[in-house]
Amino acid sequence: MGFQTPLYELSDYLKWTTSGRIQLPDYQRGYKWEDERIRQLLVTILRGHPLGVVMLLKSGNDQIRFKPRSVEGTKVPDGAHPEWLLLDGQQRLTSLTQALTGDGVVDTMDSRGKRMKRRYYVDIAVALEGEDRISEAVISLPADGIERTNFGKGIVRDVSTPDKERAEGLFPVRLLFGDAMSWLFDFKDRELAKEFNTAIINPSGTYNIPAIELDKETSKSAVATVFEKVNTGGLPLNAFELLTATFAGDKGYFDKHGTDFRLNDDWMETRAKFSPYPVLANLENTDFLQAVTLLATRKRNLAHTGPRPPAVSAKREDVLKLALGDYLEWVGPLREAFIWASDFLADRHIFDTRFLPYPKQLVPLAAIRVVMGQGADLLGPRERLVRWFWCGILGELYGGAIETRFVRDLEQVPVWAQGEANSATPNTVNDATFVESRLHSLRTRSAAAYKGIYALLLGNQARDWMEDKALDKVQYVNLAVDIHHIFPRRWSSQNDIDAERRESIVNKTAVSAVTNRTIGGSAPSAYLRLIEKKAQISPDHLDGLLEAHLVPAQILRADDFDAFFVARRERLCQLVEKAMGKAVPRDVDRGESEEDSAQFEPAEIEELPDESD
Repeated sequence: MGFQTPLYELSDYLKWTTSGRIQLPDYQRGYKWEDERIRQLLVTILRGHPLGVVMLLKSGNDQIRFKPRSVEGTKVPDGAHPEWLLLDGQQRLTSLTQALTGDGVVDTMDSRGKRMKRRYYVDIAVALEGEDRISEAVISLPADGIERTNFGKGIVRDVSTPDKERAEGLFPVRLLFGDAMSWLFDFKDRELAKEFNTAIINPSGTYNIPAIELDKETSKSAVATVFEKVNTGGLPLNAFELLTATFAGDKGYFDKHGTDFRLNDDWMETRAKFSPYPVLANLENTDFLQAVTLLATRKRNLAHTGPRPPAVSAKREDVLKLALGDYLEWVGPLREAFIWASDFLADRHIFDTRFLPYPKQLVPLAAIRVVMGQGADLLGPRERLVRWFWCGILGELYGGAIETRFVRDLEQVPVWAQGEANSATPNTVNDATFVESRLHSLRTRSAAAYKGIYALLLGNQARDWMEDKALDKVQYVNLAVDIHHIFPRRWSSQNDIDAERRESIVNKTAVSAVTNRTIGGSAPSAYLRLIEKKAQISPDHLDGLLEAHLVPAQILRADDFDAFFVARRERLCQLVEKAMGKAVPRDVDRGESEEDSAQFEPAEIEELPDESD
């Protein structure tokens, strides 16, 4: 990659944007600057202050075939080929092009986002009072030049013609780099006009903006990296935007309407297919591209016959190397695989994004499903997939750098799950550990293991205490199921139960909204009698419902928090052991202090309060 950093006059930029010599790559977002921001940009120029750099990419790059589009508000001739693509500076150059050329009308918005069209003027007399008055001198008016009041009934100012502009002493900035002298020639105060030309117009004519020019050898990853380092608009460029543009430039590929392929339109189609599945609601376009990259690089790896096969990867630089053909090969299978993953999660009693432990774990899960095909639904392979899934969650293995784990999952899990000879246990299963003390520090749904244990409890044939309904996908929504305290927070505070144990997941379970209201802040012995009365069920029936939640019923009825906590903690450990297929070390009562067990996260308060709170 090579680059230069020349200075160009603003007038040159305006010529290049209006002629099409500078155009936008298709990934750039639409123009959306507010009226006041545009006015302040004009103030910056008239004061001669710097407005930052723009970044340009030389067109004709073999690696980056961006589809160009003209700067908004320009009338570039059809077929005009850009010499430069504008990577950074779109909002600034679009604002200046619209305000300073043509009719000077800018399609903008007010501070509330309401669309409107404006023109900009300079109050000549105020501007000549000095640099400190420039901000007051620059005025934004409606596109027709008429400023109205009283809901349009009264006219405050009318500059709808050049003569009316001159009469008001308002110079239109659209002429700043145009025929300013003709406008000033008919100005009534010739001396004032001459002074304005010398002090304002002439200096603006030599206003410079620095550029970073990237040459034809620049790669997509370099473009993204450089853009993020110098971007002044606060909108990070991700792999999806880059591929949207480069795919559109690939020759020979068209969408179903016969036009150039647009990745964003295809992603909208994917999102529409995912919309019936709430657990997929937060899946990002870059997540989907990572899954495509995993499969595309795996295919290349398996097809390679030389000594050094290309690596299977989900890294950003390899996402950026995807060709449109790679994407089109895997988009269909992955759409089906992510929908399959939503059913897989529902079987694990994870129904929505709120209790999805690791959204990113969907990436390897979907890719694994594509590799395994229908074999992923066979009983034996499915059991091993489930074990891998819970090990990743309860071992809390997808919270940091995860691209390498994605690769290992795709390489190791399918062969292991299908019981192939000599297949090793996947790293994710081997790496996963869970200790008894972790139950003390699991206090909020921000932790993946917290959400995992919650889902395991739902899957333990847990039913609601008031209506004896299974907490399945339908009833979960209808009953407004959420996690609540078993020994209520108010009762626990009144009985000096320490916050660590009170807020631990050991003291929480899934109940319906109506059950939570019935529990309130009472002692368990009291609220259990109330539940029996309201629900008209026997104590034995209710005890059976409690046991499905791994709640020791008789201890709960005795209001013995200490005994309850120890007994239920053990039951949760056994639940985790069953899910992970490995032992959970019991460490709290074997030499480790309970204070040490709070190492994972602070003692936060659960987001959803009990009815008593």
